[in-house]
Amino acid sequence: MIIYEPHAVNDQQLNELANKLWYPLWDSGLDLDHSIRTRSQCEEVTDHDLPAAMGWLDVKPIAGDTELIRATATSILERWRKAARKRLPELLDSAKSRLDEFARLQYVNQPDIKEARGGLRDSVLISALATSWLADRPHGSYDEAVERLLDVRDCIHLVAGKDTNLLLTPYQAKVAAMLGLADPTWPEAERAAYSIDDLQTMLARLGRRISFALDSTASRAEHSLTHEKPRFAFFQMFSQRAGGKREAPQFDIVSPGIAKHEGELVLAPGVDPAQDAKLALRMAVASGEFGLPINPSTLTNLKHCPIRDNQWDDESRELFVRLLACGPELMNVWESIDFVDIPGRWMPEWLGIRNRPSASAAHRYTIDRHMVEVTSRISRETPSGARYDDEHYQALLLAAITHDIGKRAFVRDHAAEGARHVPVILKRMGYPQQMIDWATVLVREHLTLSEYATGKDPNDPAVTADLADRLHHDKLLLDMLYDLTRADGSSLGATAGESITKKYGWSKWREQIVHTMYAAVRAAM
Repeated sequence: MIIYEPHAVNDQQLNELANKLWYPLWDSGLDLDHSIRTRSQCEEVTDHDLPAAMGWLDVKPIAGDTELIRATATSILERWRKAARKRLPELLDSAKSRLDEFARLQYVNQPDIKEARGGLRDSVLISALATSWLADRPHGSYDEAVERLLDVRDCIHLVAGKDTNLLLTPYQAKVAAMLGLADPTWPEAERAAYSIDDLQTMLARLGRRISFALDSTASRAEHSLTHEKPRFAFFQMFSQRAGGKREAPQFDIVSPGIAKHEGELVLAPGVDPAQDAKLALRMAVASGEFGLPINPSTLTNLKHCPIRDNQWDDESRELFVRLLACGPELMNVWESIDFVDIPGRWMPEWLGIRNRPSASAAHRYTIDRHMVEVTSRISRETPSGARYDDEHYQALLLAAITHDIGKRAFVRDHAAEGARHVPVILKRMGYPQQMIDWATVLVREHLTLSEYATGKDPNDPAVTADLADRLHHDKLLLDMLYDLTRADGSSLGATAGESITKKYGWSKWREQIVHTMYAAVRAAM
């Protein structure tokens, strides 16, 4: 950017200067965004253009009249602080829009490390919030996460040979090696696969740290908007409304140990998470069912819950199923509790697939994120429009959250591997044997209906008899498999530049042929 005093140069001089600066940079192949403005023009633009305002929060002079640049930056910063309370919703809306478009850094197999939630753009928003004086920002591990993510971007640029923020599959092994993640003791083929897993795990850690920093900073900023005057101001002690006493914060109890406060879920007064093993479950269920976020400080405190993976009772099992049945809200709730490692304490097997990228080109997201989305798409309604009873519905939800639990490194048949893990998980959690059996069959066969539909003849009695045998001639189990197949296929998601095709995703063609096979098998039963 060139900043100039309008009375110091004429248009011809300005154009000549700009051409001497821009063209050599463009000729060198540098992708340069540029502008030429006066101080007043800069102020006008940044008053209405959020990205432009963000850019001015970290401007550095290169040459010329540094005092002009400093004065312009100071003026824009002062204007930003004055308008910050009004512009906070705009800033947070921009983060929401990017989340909808680019998803979360830790869940995308080929992420945009700048625009994804938890990426470098979020670090700019955090700086903007801190600069506004509405809230302080985290330090320490947060700063380290941003620096490490900048290292990742440098490696992407070097590997790609161009200015890009997309960590595409062809770049990942080389980027991992440049970051020192390739273990030289492994054979070359396995070394690349493991290094990509380690890279994905590292990105998940960085993304979660930055995302949590944005959430916590934004929460404090929004809190400051609702309390422009100190909550316990001195004059309140003498107001008639307060009765000569300080006005206490209001807590609405929504569940044992859990309260709603200013649009967030918090711990109720006097609650000690270290004394309540089921508090994290109740908090997650309340968040999903009420559609309220968990306060960042409260989320951190949930780490102290004494969770044991083998200490489940009837209430715990009921709460877990209610959480899985939260529908679309499950996505955000699970992400929140996963930040503090809660799911892995419920099911240690979860850690084996957490943050793991999928080898299948059909998957946009990591394995864990995919399973959560599949679960969020499970409905209580059967294919015929009836409703599953409690036992079958619970088994279907449990199968959905574990259907890809067998996708571990170098496992050839993840469905069979998953069917080996599921009985162990659900038995440890204490679910009835019949539900365990149903869930195990669903996990073992979760690919079968789709594979038969695309590769076999539904009019062949041997084909329908074979699939009926696999499902023990249980029509309701077939209904459950159809619903799981539909949720699985429809949650794959195309990556950038792809489209849902006959090969990948839940296209109309695939839906039709799967339903045809389903109907043929049901008739054969």
